[in-house]
Amino acid sequence: MSAETTATTQAPTTTAPPGGEPRVPPGGALAAAGRLPQQNQLRRNLQRFLIGNKLNLVGVIIVVMFFILSIFGQAIAPYDPYAQDITGSKLLPPSTAHLMGTDELGRDVFSRVLTGTQISLQVAVVVLSFAVTFGTLVGSVSGYFGGIVDELLMRFTDMFLAFPALILAIAIAASLGRELKWTMVALSTVFWPWYARLVRAQILSIRERDFVTAGESIGLSGPRLLFRHILPNVISVVIIQLTLDIGYAILATSSLSFIGLGAQPPSPEWGTMMSTARNYFREAWWYISFPGIALTLTVFAFNVLGDGLQDALDPRSSHR
Repeated sequence: MSAETTATTQAPTTTAPPGGEPRVPPGGALAAAGRLPQQNQLRRNLQRFLIGNKLNLVGVIIVVMFFILSIFGQAIAPYDPYAQDITGSKLLPPSTAHLMGTDELGRDVFSRVLTGTQISLQVAVVVLSFAVTFGTLVGSVSGYFGGIVDELLMRFTDMFLAFPALILAIAIAASLGRELKWTMVALSTVFWPWYARLVRAQILSIRERDFVTAGESIGLSGPRLLFRHILPNVISVVIIQLTLDIGYAILATSSLSFIGLGAQPPSPEWGTMMSTARNYFREAWWYISFPGIALTLTVFAFNVLGDGLQDALDPRSSHR
């Protein structure tokens, strides 16, 4: 059986290594036809994800709203999120003029929550872009080449995993400075080891499959085999983890900001708003409640989306 036929049988999502004239064995038609049931299964899983589970649909709607507000939130905000009016608009309750009330400086809470959505997305994108890129690179090289390379890279990774993630992020942020950019550096440092471990485990499993052996037998180089034929089989697992980690990254950012190690006032970042609002909880419940609700809904939506995608993208999942 040729490398192309083997790749089709073992890993449908991976381009088979070129080599020689392909020969279709008697079971080749069955293997080719086997892709149709797999595609139908994926379609059924996606339908089950969007239609069969109403909780998944709610998560998708909230996530879509989050991305829309993160892009256009500041533009559609009814007031300037930084404009102060302490004379007549201080700590006003929710009303038609101020949907979420005002804060201690007369700023519109609704406008500030909308603007904070953009900050949360920017932090999540920066943190996870670095974490996924660097972690995937470390994990793929470690898992594929093994030996001393694997030992060195994994012991380096274990150095970061030896500390509780949030404690390590607090230590890094406190050492570098109390600014949002250093918060992103700290969170990127604690997120990438998990992707390195995840990708390495997947690579160790995939490298034992027949299509990898076939690629090596026809002389494909290690980097080409790794990045063109092995890593595509890991993408679905990384996407699932990435979806879950968006919520965790936003929550961790707000946590650091809440204790004064992230965004600083007058930034409308949700954690910073709640940190200030806790001093006015008795007389202005809305001040701390609405940023907290926005944070809760966002984390909840991404967790639901990640769980649903795991069922839809996992080829081993079956229709119940």
